[in-house]
Amino acid sequence: MSNPGTSVAGERAPIDLAAVRAETPGCQAFIHFNNAGASLPPRPVTDAILQYTAREALAGGYELAETAAADIESTYDAIAELLGAQRHQIALVENATRAWDMAFYGIPLAEGDRILTCRSEYASNYLAYLHARRRCGVRIDVIPDTQAGDLDIEAAARMMDRDVKLISITHVPTSSGLVNPARALGQLARKAGCYYLLDACQSAGQIPLDVQEIGCDFLSSTGRKFLRGPRGTGFLYASDRALAEIEPPFVDGRAATWISTDTFELRDDARRYENWEFNHATRVGLGVAARYAATIGVGAIWTRVQALARRLRERLSDCPGITVRDRGSTRCAIVTFTCEGHSAGSLSDVVRASVHYYNTEEEVDCVAEALEKSLHPMQ
Repeated sequence: MSNPGTSVAGERAPIDLAAVRAETPGCQAFIHFNNAGASLPPRPVTDAILQYTAREALAGGYELAETAAADIESTYDAIAELLGAQRHQIALVENATRAWDMAFYGIPLAEGDRILTCRSEYASNYLAYLHARRRCGVRIDVIPDTQAGDLDIEAAARMMDRDVKLISITHVPTSSGLVNPARALGQLARKAGCYYLLDACQSAGQIPLDVQEIGCDFLSSTGRKFLRGPRGTGFLYASDRALAEIEPPFVDGRAATWISTDTFELRDDARRYENWEFNHATRVGLGVAARYAATIGVGAIWTRVQALARRLRERLSDCPGITVRDRGSTRCAIVTFTCEGHSAGSLSDVVRASVHYYNTEEEVDCVAEALEKSLHPMQ
């Protein structure tokens, strides 16, 4: 691709929409507003995966892995750049769930330890908290929201004490346009000395992330959502503090070296959280996706998706019978709403639309008009 996000002088330029849509074949087929589920990949990502797979068929899996090692290694650099991290702090795993689990289940929790989380926490993560409570007697405390819907930082500060072992939140909920104040929580965690785990599954690729500014010990995410990478890819950031203090919940020949009959030695980098077997082709594709986002500029992506989502919320708010449900002072590419005649008693009644930078204003208007016509066909 021809660098559609950087000017000749090196300053960020507006996204070249025509260029990115031309490199996204799916844009020619339909309007895709499910980017919070899985974005449409750009052609360079799918090309990289297909080319690696074709080479593997000719050379053999182990043989190509050896000769194409640099392609795999470059993915660590690309993810590190995306997060403001160092390559030794990055682990590449099969999905965001495995990344998050490897972090959470490695944290030494004991009876009486407290976990602080948020009301908008991802269901699978909360199940893990309940699992930890059943296994070792931890306490789970939910930080309340402000009236605007934001996570209440002042309330979180009042909840901090020496028993808080972990702050663990989802940066962007899966069913809301809300963006939680990750950096402010990081400041609380640093002051208290507790661990901090951030689920960035819905924010990586749409919101600029800097783990040094956030102050988290772990950050987990996926490749398939706003990063526009392949399914079956994920990654984990582990701080130097985490690497010094926290062991993975299980190890294999990738994570550790068997020194002698009775001893082994863990890797000293984040790859201690990986396992031996993985899909090499999709891991190469993940690196291409991260570099693609970096070329465009995540800051430019963030500006555009906020504008598109704002336009969609405004259009839906003008539609009789539709109620936009997003809360919070900072809102992202995810737009949630309910339609007249459908109960809003649970998340299953809430419709989620999620835009990305390759979507157009015309597509936003088209979706809003289609929804309005579906509710009021005779108008």
